[in-house]
Amino acid sequence: MHFDLAGKVGIVTGTSSGIGAGIAAVLAESGARVIGLSRTGAFKDPSLASHPNLTQVRADLLDPDALAEAVNKAAADRLDFLVNNAGMNIRKKAAEFSDDEFMSIQRLNVLAPFRLAVLCRPGLAKAPDRGRIVNIASVGAHLGIAEVAPYCASKGAVLAMTRSLATEWAGDNINVCSISPGWFPSEMTRQVMDEERIGKILARIPLHAFGDVRDLAAAAAFLVSGAGRYITGQDFVVDGGALAAAY
Repeated sequence: MHFDLAGKVGIVTGTSSGIGAGIAAVLAESGARVIGLSRTGAFKDPSLASHPNLTQVRADLLDPDALAEAVNKAAADRLDFLVNNAGMNIRKKAAEFSDDEFMSIQRLNVLAPFRLAVLCRPGLAKAPDRGRIVNIASVGAHLGIAEVAPYCASKGAVLAMTRSLATEWAGDNINVCSISPGWFPSEMTRQVMDEERIGKILARIPLHAFGDVRDLAAAAAFLVSGAGRYITGQDFVVDGGALAAAY
């Protein structure tokens, strides 16, 4: 079946909770064996910890040596997909950001996914059904969102990196796409939202609701499944119609 992930093995980053945990859970439910990389090495949801297809590995995504070791263990026998999900955000006015704050966002949101993609490339190139990389970007790469300029800049870089790697690695048996989530409940989004911003966001979304992480995860499952074999270099916006709405 096109959407059956049985037998596939892959890595998802930032899986302790939120979007990463949701993606890992849906991929595992679809039959894939999923290795989650996170700072804690544990799921906040105890039900995920007992899932037979889910494994958590503690890894510092900013430590090149630790990252390489984690990938070598995870992809020792087979690697079919990588979902670069881990990221960070800080909300403040642009003029108030320090250089260190700006660069910390770029290191985790851009440099870490790039390093991980390069580390996973040899294993993905051997995947029986084309290796897949899915980078989690954001509608912030498409829209001007106030008070998160470094985050938006990082996600714009993720889109550009996705297209470049898709072009460069097409001949290496690897497809590279991105997903741009709109507003989904997560620890990171809660950190940058207040009641006023929540009202503005909901008013802009044609479906007038925040997203369910499982709907976002379904897009990732589609891209790493057989149905996504001929899709590369594309960004899939999952936002309840926010990007399409002019007024």
